[in-house]
Amino acid sequence: KMKTKMMLIVFGILLLRMVECGRPDAAGILASCNPTSYLHGNSHTCNEEHGSDCCKSGDTYPQYKCSPPVTDSTPATLTLNGFQKNEDGGGPSECDGQYHNDNDLVVALSTGWYAGGSRCHNYIQITNPGNGRSARAMVVDECDSFSGCDVDHDYQPPCNNNIVDASPGVWKALGVHNYDDVGEMQITWSQA
Repeated sequence: KMKTKMMLIVFGILLLRMVECGRPDAAGILASCNPTSYLHGNSHTCNEEHGSDCCKSGDTYPQYKCSPPVTDSTPATLTLNGFQKNEDGGGPSECDGQYHNDNDLVVALSTGWYAGGSRCHNYIQITNPGNGRSARAMVVDECDSFSGCDVDHDYQPPCNNNIVDASPGVWKALGVHNYDDVGEMQITWSQA
């Protein structure tokens, strides 16, 4: 018994030291998600509709395979995306191979949250903390946090790891009608 207690104390001290030092491998206690690598950009023309950025030569972009943990109120950055053909969203949605009307309540999630498509056609609840309004939106695509700066991604950089990329319909449902001027906004989301 004494040996077990001593081992637990030592383990606890080591775990505490890892947390204090900011080690992301501290048994999942720290909710961090660090870039796995960096992508070197190359300049090319892209569709800058809805405030989309184009990759630039000489710039580097973080690449993530993870996203922060999902909770009952997951903090995220809401960005604007066009899901119709020839809009800034690029090709058809990953989940169904279809394009979606801008009035549809649809979103793309960062790679970690998209989880290899396991959230496809599931609904999430998005809340605008600025006015308290909420919207229920269906996941139809991935906002790729690892790949970018190529034709498949319309020469846009990878998404950050905390993005809910939403249609204009979602923005309107959240009470934001000047979405083109806003660009991005802090929100929370949860699985509906």
